[in-house]
Amino acid sequence: MQSHVPITRLLALAIPFALAGCVKLARESPQLQTYVLGGVSAAAPARATAGKPSASRGAFRIGLRRVELASYLFEPAVLIRRGTNQLVISQFHRWGGDLDQGINRAVGAYLTDFPRVSAVDVAPWPTRVRHDVLVQLHISRFEGVADSAATQGRVHVMAGWDIIRPFDGKVLVRGITDDLGGTFRVGDYAGLVTALDAGLVRVARDIGACLARFPNDSTPPPSCGSALTPTADSGR
Repeated sequence: MQSHVPITRLLALAIPFALAGCVKLARESPQLQTYVLGGVSAAAPARATAGKPSASRGAFRIGLRRVELASYLFEPAVLIRRGTNQLVISQFHRWGGDLDQGINRAVGAYLTDFPRVSAVDVAPWPTRVRHDVLVQLHISRFEGVADSAATQGRVHVMAGWDIIRPFDGKVLVRGITDDLGGTFRVGDYAGLVTALDAGLVRVARDIGACLARFPNDSTPPPSCGSALTPTADSGR
């Protein structure tokens, strides 16, 4: 004779195992990690690069305009590029705020370490604040670079920057920092963010070194070419 187990009893037996499996999967799910910029110490390299201003040359109060980002960088995830066209987007490693604002705050903080910079106001700044120069950043690359099989990656930070006369908007100097020198271990997003932050230090260093070449606060140098940081791929 065949015995029939009521379906309700089978369900009662199965549900605890299903719930246990759900709990186990939930515990193993990755946690969302968020990151901010501005944690690198820039003081020592900045002072070493820019040098001390002479008595005849004053320090600058800078107004740092809203940064212009390449459109793909508005993605909230910390990005890794594979090859030429593929972007790896992790749902569990994100910026802890708008990237453009984070970049501006970090660069503004790093610029204050230069001897010829008295203060930096990050947009939006208070009304009636007078600046000696304005700085506009154009960020076209800001990501890790690593092939799918690689264990070590590099960081690519490419930033154009304009030094602008406030009262008429004239661009006094235009420069670019193209840095592909920082490294990180693939999978270590905290290390990647630290390396990206170091790239922003180099952007601030180039701007600060250019300002150090100004004979006064309104006359630009003939060129800031020697102030640009050499990069690992500068010969491309």
